[in-house]
Amino acid sequence: MKKTLILVLLINFFYTLNAQKSPVFILNGKAIRGYDPVAFFTESKPVKGKDSLTFEWNGATWNFSTENNLNQFKTNPEIYAPQFGGYCAYGTAGNHKAPTLTETWTIINNKLYFNYSQSVKQKWISNQDSLIKRAEYHWITLKDKE
Repeated sequence: MKKTLILVLLINFFYTLNAQKSPVFILNGKAIRGYDPVAFFTESKPVKGKDSLTFEWNGATWNFSTENNLNQFKTNPEIYAPQFGGYCAYGTAGNHKAPTLTETWTIINNKLYFNYSQSVKQKWISNQDSLIKRAEYHWITLKDKE
């Protein structure tokens, strides 16, 4: 049992390391954990995308819950894609890439952001305007770093 737990933790660690080499946070081959980026805007909640509705963009596979959402994203992905490649916005403000959880999402000024955890999201919310500016500054060079 202990060996299995260690193996699972190691696999998760290496997936996270691999994800951080990309300008988009990718886990198990999917951007934003396979959730539909358009649905955050249109349904105001996370909606799991379908493996049959995907689009390759910015070095990542994006999943969608409907054909309409897929087409909206294809038309203008920059509108729907999360800021900082889906990496933690708070972490980006601190000049590092960190993985995220889908349930930590927020939309601020029509832009989608994610955070590492709910506790980090609370820190993010308390000072988001300043943190967004810092993250935008760092993202210019951080997005291409491994």
